[in-house]
Amino acid sequence: MSIRVEAITGDGLKARLADLARLRIEVFFDYPYLYDGDLDYETTYLTALGASPNAIIAGAFDGDTIVGAATGAPLADQAPEIVAPFKARGLPVSDYFYFGESVLTRGYRGQGVGVRFFELREAQARRVGAKTAMFCSVVRSADHPRRPADYLPLDAFWTHRGYAPVPGLQCEISWKELGETNETPKAMQFWQKRLS
Repeated sequence: MSIRVEAITGDGLKARLADLARLRIEVFFDYPYLYDGDLDYETTYLTALGASPNAIIAGAFDGDTIVGAATGAPLADQAPEIVAPFKARGLPVSDYFYFGESVLTRGYRGQGVGVRFFELREAQARRVGAKTAMFCSVVRSADHPRRPADYLPLDAFWTHRGYAPVPGLQCEISWKELGETNETPKAMQFWQKRLS
């Protein structure tokens, strides 16, 4: 199958937010996120992305159908809980470009789409003058009861792309997990890569 991956910005990005919400609900249902998603949460969560003039969606398409997406925007345009750990350390928020979700429908994985997602987002980060690209991953214990036996963490892929976890730099993001009745905070570990 042939997959096209392209950068989407501006009005085109805003037009794809509903597709992104659908993909997030579908893909993040699985471990390690175990997201019990709903469109109300998605609408609120994606507002900041749509409002950021320098945001990007790297969209993966099978024909005209979007089957995956990865997002990025300046750290300064993110929710307070994501920005707060940087401010607490006295780090210059304007130096950072934050990669949000990277979601790809299961049948399209293993074909290099994830690499293109990083390439397009890093290019956008450089275009807007960011010095460092970064993202955060959910922290789960190795013996988590819902961890599938065949689960393969993405740490090796991220490391190969030049990213490393930043010791002690974490935040908490709340969402409703499968089996929960309300949103609860989840620990998230920041990873980063210097771009210059």
